[in-house]
Amino acid sequence: MIDGLISGRLYGGPERRLDKVGKPYMVAKVRAPSAEGEMLFVNVIAFDDDVCMAMEQLHDGESISVAGSVTPKVWTDKQGNVRPALDMVAHRVMSARDACQTQTN
Repeated sequence: MIDGLISGRLYGGPERRLDKVGKPYMVAKVRAPSAEGEMLFVNVIAFDDDVCMAMEQLHDGESISVAGSVTPKVWTDKQGNVRPALDMVAHRVMSARDACQTQTN
């Protein structure tokens, strides 16, 4: 795995899910711009309680940065084009709202 820091906008709202033993975790999608100007989808999953609580406060379209372990993937769109994507296990999440609160304190 690769350690990474991804910044982009939340695509849809984060979802709380339960694993087989009933422990909650969160999933979300982030659209991040690539160096070529294309939008890259990042599939984010979080297990840490603090990260899950932070993700629950996020809304569709909100600017966020996510740090964690990244795995490169590909997916095929409806037109048959192969596109890059990333899977990320989040260890930290920060939103623009968090940055503003930090500056005012």
